[in-house]
Amino acid sequence: MKLNILNADLTVCKITDISEVDFSRELVFLSKTADEISLVCESDHVPVSATDTEDGWKALKVEGMLDFGMIGVIARISNLLARAEISIFVISTYNTDYILTKADQFEDAIQVLQRDGIAVE
Repeated sequence: MKLNILNADLTVCKITDISEVDFSRELVFLSKTADEISLVCESDHVPVSATDTEDGWKALKVEGMLDFGMIGVIARISNLLARAEISIFVISTYNTDYILTKADQFEDAIQVLQRDGIAVE
């Protein structure tokens, strides 16, 4: 397994209006439920109407397309980081997964993963 470091400062936020979301940016993750609209975006592109924000996230991307039948990818990563007391926020897309940690724990997370044989670049 190989993870790529994404060079972006990210914010997790709640929004009420998607018209302010800049979908031209490289990293934009939007989800909607009956209770909320959540957005993860670059910290310098948070919509002004965001109702709640949590700044200070960094991300790793699982390299390559993951088959829907693959088992345990996120479980392995989350277990390693949980044992190191590093919390995560996971985003899954059709192609792959993204693991976010708080910026102040990001380097520690990389070291934990590398010690277990996961390539991080």
